[in-house]
Amino acid sequence: MAKIKIKPIGDRVLVKHIEEKEQVRGGIIIPDSAKEKPQEAEVIALGTGKKNEDGKVQAFEVKVGDRVLISKYGGTEVKVEDEKYTLVREDDILGVIG
Repeated sequence: MAKIKIKPIGDRVLVKHIEEKEQVRGGIIIPDSAKEKPQEAEVIALGTGKKNEDGKVQAFEVKVGDRVLISKYGGTEVKVEDEKYTLVREDDILGVIG
């Protein structure tokens, strides 16, 4: 994998959606525009961390390489060199897939 040129800040996490395999049902291919955004993603980079009331940085509960479930409509999509990524807050991560 190439080095990513985006470094999240604060409690943000850079993820890349894991695309589902294209399925053909009854001979009908669903166009990309009608497909739902996948909720499963891989953590690519972590931000600098969220500070608590004491000013100390809290550790992230996820790590680079984790497969996670994210909120369906959470985050901001970004495109870098023809690759699509999403920046989400750690709070938008629903869970880690084990």
